[in-house]
Amino acid sequence: MAIPGSGLAKGLAVTLRTMTKKTVTAQYPDVQPELPPRTRGVIGLFEENCTVCMLCARECPDWCIYIDSHKETVPAAAPGGRERSRNVLDRFAIDFSLCMYCGICIEVCPFDALFWSPEFEYAETDIHELTHERDKLREWMWTVPEPPALDPHAEEPKEIAAARKAADKAAEKAAAAAQAEAEAQAQAQEEQQ
Repeated sequence: MAIPGSGLAKGLAVTLRTMTKKTVTAQYPDVQPELPPRTRGVIGLFEENCTVCMLCARECPDWCIYIDSHKETVPAAAPGGRERSRNVLDRFAIDFSLCMYCGICIEVCPFDALFWSPEFEYAETDIHELTHERDKLREWMWTVPEPPALDPHAEEPKEIAAARKAADKAAEKAAAAAQAEAEAQAQAQEEQQ
């Protein structure tokens, strides 16, 4: 049988114990949290890289990306060439009230037009204002951190190695051509004398 008031005594003991410990609660608006690097906050759009391929909108499981575009005809680069058409972005919007922050849109973008920004303070009083148009998404790009530095002991990426090899071959060809031209000029000068 329990002693009357023992529950109250236990509760007071817990209260006294916790009153003497240091608090671990951070007062959020006054103290900003320390976020880990590359935190997922809001998605930023680097509009210059967007080719309106629509992969992000197609792969989005929530269908929260809205893209509108039109085609423009680009004149031929050389006389007698063909005219080309290209997509021009009219609207790019993300509805963050629907977004589940999975990052699939960023992963599938082949042209690096979408990036994670660590900003997380974009609450709105009206749910309709959580649909960020391309101007607002472009503003988030200023908060995107630099990519992490490459590991100095890591293997060089295949693409960079191939590009370096091609550049070295082109430099060797140019040097050989310059040397052959110099020899031809020297020989021509000798013949003139």
